Amino acid sequence: MHLNLRSFLDQLRREGELREIAAPVDPYLELAEIHRRVIAEEGPALLFTNVKGKSFPVVTNLFGTPRRVELAFGPRPEQLIRQLVDSLDKLLPPRLGTLWQLREPLLGVFKTGTRKVAANRAPVLQVATTDVDLEQLPALTSWHLDGGPFVTLPLVYTEHPVTKEHNLGMYRIQIYDKRTTGMHWQIQKGGGFHHYEAERRNQPLPVTLTIGGPPALIVAAIAPLPEKVPELIFASLLLGDKLPLVEVPDHPHALVAEAEFAFGGIVPPHVRRSEGPFGDHFGYYSLAHDFPVFEVQRMWRRKDAIYPATVVGKPRQEDYFIGEYLQRLLSPLFPVVMPGIKALWTYGETGFHALAGAVVRESYYKEAMTHAFRILGEGQLKLTKFLLVTDVSCDLSDFRSFLEIVLARFQPERDLLIIPDTSNDTLDYTGRKLNHGSKGILLGIGEPVRELPVRYHGPDIPGVTQVASFCAGCLVVSGPAYEREPAFAEQLLAYAHERLQDWPLICLVDDASVTDSASRFLWTVFTRFDPAHDLYAKGSVARNKIRYEGPLVIDARMKPFYPAEVETREDIAALVTRRWNEYFAD
Repeated sequence: MHLNLRSFLDQLRREGELREIAAPVDPYLELAEIHRRVIAEEGPALLFTNVKGKSFPVVTNLFGTPRRVELAFGPRPEQLIRQLVDSLDKLLPPRLGTLWQLREPLLGVFKTGTRKVAANRAPVLQVATTDVDLEQLPALTSWHLDGGPFVTLPLVYTEHPVTKEHNLGMYRIQIYDKRTTGMHWQIQKGGGFHHYEAERRNQPLPVTLTIGGPPALIVAAIAPLPEKVPELIFASLLLGDKLPLVEVPDHPHALVAEAEFAFGGIVPPHVRRSEGPFGDHFGYYSLAHDFPVFEVQRMWRRKDAIYPATVVGKPRQEDYFIGEYLQRLLSPLFPVVMPGIKALWTYGETGFHALAGAVVRESYYKEAMTHAFRILGEGQLKLTKFLLVTDVSCDLSDFRSFLEIVLARFQPERDLLIIPDTSNDTLDYTGRKLNHGSKGILLGIGEPVRELPVRYHGPDIPGVTQVASFCAGCLVVSGPAYEREPAFAEQLLAYAHERLQDWPLICLVDDASVTDSASRFLWTVFTRFDPAHDLYAKGSVARNKIRYEGPLVIDARMKPFYPAEVETREDIAALVTRRWNEYFAD
């Protein structure tokens, strides 16, 4: 497919999927608000050619619709992975006739890898300097409480200090000054592991930061691959060809030859600096915390470099569409990597890590729970906060139907497991302490054990101002704010235990109208509760076993210790509204 960003942009122009904005636009808040409005309308990619105070154009919204994702990669990667998975039984043991029948997908695999090119065939080397000035980059400040400008599509390459196994990850980069940035290495991510090993040895970790290049690199950096699967190889598979790299003197890593920018430097050991806040993909600000520091020593770039960026915030944003594509692409591999798991889905509306659903095999009593443990121990899935599991084949992306299947079969005395005091996604603050939280597993297996109510026809619920059903069996209510009545969920549980037994799940929120949209419901409920703190159920303990009774109550109200939601500043909203026709003047 596309060997570089330019090739992709050319295709988007031909397809009418790229809009150029020549009007002057400020990278501080204004550009991001334009982007957000366009993506909300499923509009085109945007090329800003007149960025105030900067000499490089900015392109955003490259992957902001399913169609543009399809244009970036085409059907070949999905077809190739499915063909190979479907043929595994034919390849073991390999036979000449079988290999011939599968020659096309196997040739696709043999084409993966990297290849070295000469310096004169590497556009990224057209400009090289040790006089680095990161403040010349048109890095965006997307939200007004952000700690500064951030590189939002950074491709961070590191190698293990001993084994030299590589990692390509997307860890946000806050620009502090001309030569220094933050390095937001979250827990349980590959670059963080490499830094941990280097720091144990009191060594600096060499880092290469790439911006731009083949679209496949961006997707590979985000992909939740098993730890032993190299991201550069995966990028090559998406690309359909070997990835061109170029060696440079006095730098330990080869550079992506077709990149727009590359920066080389080190992350020194035992150095930390405050990083953030940042309005992230959970739809809230992640707060300022101490993170490692990237000291930039060299820069390479194309002579006419284009700066790609994205904007994150409340779903659905651009990262949602990349995540959806990756799930479709990798779903055939789940039963291979984790036998017994038939289907798996993480919900982008919750920031992906907050909620996952799975269809598993249940051939003996509670086999489903063993598969749940396997999911929570696999790669980035280790960050999953709440996991719903069934043995009924269904479309996991249709969350209303999936939840109904689970709730019709859920038996609280045996099918709910809360695991307190675990690690948590760095960006998820529901656990009350950075990187700390809990996990929950809820099974809905076997035959239905209840008929689920669809609408609430009962009397007024004390203290409740709104009542709605999200789906059969799931009641959503709103009442007093958490700050006014923090114990209201316990009161609601006492009432529900006596009067709402037909409803296995009750969600307490600030505004019950979230039931109008599956996206709003998912974002509201699952980004605002920690299983150990905010899931309420009657229970008793017998010989180390907790036996829960229904219904369950989830307190998903905003708590005063949660970070603020991201919201556009009023003057910026007014500015963009006033200038809208100027941006898109013919």
